Amino acid sequence: MTWLSDHWLDVLGWGGSALLVYSLLQASVLRLRILNAIACVILIVFNGVLEVWPMVGMNTVLVAINAWFIVKMLRERHDEKAFEVLQVSATDEYLRHVLRVHGEDILRFNPDFVHDPGDTHDAFLVQKGDETVGVVLLREDGETANVLLDYVTPRYRDFSPGEFVWRRSGMLADRGIRRVVTPPSMVGAYYDRLGFRREGQSWVLDVAG
Repeated sequence: MTWLSDHWLDVLGWGGSALLVYSLLQASVLRLRILNAIACVILIVFNGVLEVWPMVGMNTVLVAINAWFIVKMLRERHDEKAFEVLQVSATDEYLRHVLRVHGEDILRFNPDFVHDPGDTHDAFLVQKGDETVGVVLLREDGETANVLLDYVTPRYRDFSPGEFVWRRSGMLADRGIRRVVTPPSMVGAYYDRLGFRREGQSWVLDVAG
């Protein structure tokens, strides 16, 4: 090999290894799988050029495993069978625990959020199996529900589990809610994909009766 080809081969090997390590630092399970798969493909090429076949075989298997999990997660992304919405009391101790554990992260996306539950507050936990992956808190004002919090845990940050609360409009309509309004200060809102419309700095959803 020439010096130039040796140089680019080193870049390929080190780059693939660095990406592999970086993928393991991701909090999001989907992002971890995608980056890990890309790193393995790079290392397949690197080891293939060097004819290190055991490493080629190992990374090929890892790509297949990652691909299987990626496809599974993408299929479940909007699948109501994969996520369950549980309505709990706004004063529920487990809810308080979830809010405490994720308090710092919650404030990154909801800087004005303060949990001060009242009789007009509705609370929903979004579960995937026995894991809580999202929290939605609403404050009722007549037929309008103001969103106090719509939070997703870091592992599922590439998903939008809160959508299952909005999709099941019967849960809201049964409480006499006809309109949902998000706070202007919410960061990283995803509501344009869920039937909300922009109204000033907020997103608004009309709830079917």
